[in-house]
Amino acid sequence: MTGVPRRKGFGLGRVEPILFNTFNTIFMICLVIVTLYPFLNTIVVSLNAGNDTIRGGIYLWPREWTLQNYKAVFASGTIYNAFWVSVARTVLSTLLNIFLTTMLSYTLSRREYVFRKPITLVFILTMYFSAGLIPGYFLIKELHLLNSFWVYILPSMISAFNMIVIRTYIGTIPESLIESARIDGAGDFKIFIRIIFPLCKPVLATIALFVAVGAWNSWFDAFIYTSSKQELSTLQYELMKLLSSSMNSNNNPNVAAGAGMTQDTAKSLVTPLSIRAAVTVVASVPILVVYPFMQKYFVVGLNVGSVKE
Repeated sequence: MTGVPRRKGFGLGRVEPILFNTFNTIFMICLVIVTLYPFLNTIVVSLNAGNDTIRGGIYLWPREWTLQNYKAVFASGTIYNAFWVSVARTVLSTLLNIFLTTMLSYTLSRREYVFRKPITLVFILTMYFSAGLIPGYFLIKELHLLNSFWVYILPSMISAFNMIVIRTYIGTIPESLIESARIDGAGDFKIFIRIIFPLCKPVLATIALFVAVGAWNSWFDAFIYTSSKQELSTLQYELMKLLSSSMNSNNNPNVAAGAGMTQDTAKSLVTPLSIRAAVTVVASVPILVVYPFMQKYFVVGLNVGSVKE
């Protein structure tokens, strides 16, 4: 007797994936909106007339288009020299930090090195204890680094935290590769250049991004160590001075509006809110340009130490 085939019902097992995918899609869309909106709003404010911005209600589209905010940022002739100083500082700091920190990490990862534990302890202590700003200033002064470009480079050549991260990653590299190279007659430096350094690309890209962002965004060291030498001023320090002068100026849009200001004059007005938005965009663009090229390494590098074989 042939049974009547059962019709597959629309059971809970088939509903669960649909509900999960729907919820996951809605959640990710909301997360993207929440993440991107602040930056998009900053761009919109930077392209809106300063006098109109203080009225509020600027969200995803400028109400009165203007480039006056960016003109105010680039009006100073010192901004261009400061840009190249920041570029040189970021590139040199990143390259030296990556190479020297990786070399130190490889040395401290070797079990046959008898001083690796005490040296590692010394570096870890620097992460918890600091001499402070004033002793640091006197140290820089005694090293004759005041008003010198190298004050941006030398203090940042080695990072204790980066050393620990890279050393952890080097520990995941099979020891058999190093032993095979030694059998073939390779020394430590050749092993480091030919084997360790190329295999550390994911973690090095991650560390390079952190170091580059830190060097690019830094302005306090320029304020402390090179403020008396204009040609060594960095982009972030110049933008900080511009923002500070804008906030302290008497260019009050409410007062100007009461004085019978024309529409063209209103659009040319620069307010602290609008100049701050333009400064944020100008400072962020170089990092946003570099990040997509390092993203695939960045994702891999974040997983350092998460999987053990």
